[in-house]
Amino acid sequence: MYLHDVPVVKGLPPLVSVQEVDRLRLQLAEVAEGKRFVLQGGDCAESFSDCQSDIIEKKLRIMMQMSLVLVWGARMPTTRVARMAGQFSKPRSQATEVIDGDEVCTFRGENVNGFHKNERTPDPNRLLEGYFHSAATLNYGRLLLDNGFADIHDAAKWELGFVQNSVRREEYSHMVEAIQDSLQFVHTCGVGADNSLKTMDLFVSHEGLGLGYEEAMTREVNGQYYNLGTDFLWIGDRTRQLDHAHVEYFRGIANPIGVKVGPSTPPNDLVELVRTLWPHPELTPGKITLITRYGDDKILSEVQQTVMIHQRMGSYLGGVHIELTGENVTECTGGPEGLSAANLPERYTTMCDPRLNYSQSMEVAFLLSKYLKNQHKKPQETK
Repeated sequence: MYLHDVPVVKGLPPLVSVQEVDRLRLQLAEVAEGKRFVLQGGDCAESFSDCQSDIIEKKLRIMMQMSLVLVWGARMPTTRVARMAGQFSKPRSQATEVIDGDEVCTFRGENVNGFHKNERTPDPNRLLEGYFHSAATLNYGRLLLDNGFADIHDAAKWELGFVQNSVRREEYSHMVEAIQDSLQFVHTCGVGADNSLKTMDLFVSHEGLGLGYEEAMTREVNGQYYNLGTDFLWIGDRTRQLDHAHVEYFRGIANPIGVKVGPSTPPNDLVELVRTLWPHPELTPGKITLITRYGDDKILSEVQQTVMIHQRMGSYLGGVHIELTGENVTECTGGPEGLSAANLPERYTTMCDPRLNYSQSMEVAFLLSKYLKNQHKKPQETK
């Protein structure tokens, strides 16, 4: 399905720069040294129709606010990596599904086919649509960041009305007040007068699933191959087999890459996979990020358990990867609004897996910040 449009995509301009990709890898190397934290988040599957100014603004705002909370808790810089501007392909377990009595192709992301029943036939023209929607999303995002949208003083315009629990609201309010006081102190001291507090790095990422498109976006620069369609790609649980084409492609690019791991990943296989993808770690620190796959329920308890396990093992959590949206959707139960299964049909709009909404995402950030802050306390302080 790719053959007609791959040459066209290959001739189109890159979406990111080599310098940007290398900068992200260096920041991830700092994460490996415990000097930085990573927040990666966004839609499970992007939609072409989401390429709208207000939706893009909400995506950037939730990433900024969450990262600001994490910076305050972790006491270290936070790298923001959005699942945005290219997350248009999805792996599926089945080739077909039955809708209204008719067997149709499974939805594989809008780079391949449409979500609605009558759009399920794979269409190669969608590759070009994916490229141009990615370009438009990136262009508007950069325009916002270049014009003060990322000013952290503005980012601290918090919306805590969603917190129904009075004890938790008071706790979050104290945390927000402390963050705002810190910002005011920094501003009063003149730090950031050079606009350093009015902009930020925002890297983009997507799953490297459609190899035809990914290869078309790959360029040779100074003897190395870079995928210049995004900053960061990850290889999924269904495509990480050592003898598959995805591993062969991933091991050849200079981009930092993620590897999804979970209960179905045998430890010995993971070691061999990492060695294949990363034969010279001393030369390319920050190249590989392991992304652990958890269930879609009890997210808060899983985050807490993860932090506790790292504390017990003498290691540290380098970041979180969350499927989320800045929209007020109802796709996951729980959270500060107390959503139940009965609420899910109200605003269930995802085209794939459920996402945390704004309030649920912020709750994860607040609680994770609390854990990280405790993690960095000295033993006598925690008694």
